Amino acid sequence: VQLQASGGGLVQAGGSLRLSCAASEGTVSNYAVGWFRQAPGKERELVGISWRGGSTYLPDSVKGRFTISRDNAKNTVFLQMNSLKPEDTAVYYCAAAPLASSRASDYVYWGQGTLVTVSS
Repeated sequence: VQLQASGGGLVQAGGSLRLSCAASEGTVSNYAVGWFRQAPGKERELVGISWRGGSTYLPDSVKGRFTISRDNAKNTVFLQMNSLKPEDTAVYYCAAAPLASSRASDYVYWGQGTLVTVSS
């Protein structure tokens, strides 16, 4: 499966963005999808997980502000980000794996990343 992340951009603090992870050459419903982010000088960080069945996990750092959803008809997974903070600034990646995991190293397929910049 190939993944393409999109939807990043520049937004003011408190604003919202919706990132998309579109799959091709494969069916996203066959995979768990993880969203990760990497800020300059920092390690890649888990933002959330979408299980194949639709269940989701979001770490405390984004819980209550971010949500993950799937549209299997569009073969796409979404990351809705609300109440954005400057510390959310990072390149955001989506990744797919047969089994859900919190570890980036367990994900086989990666999108190219989309930059989110939150200004204060």
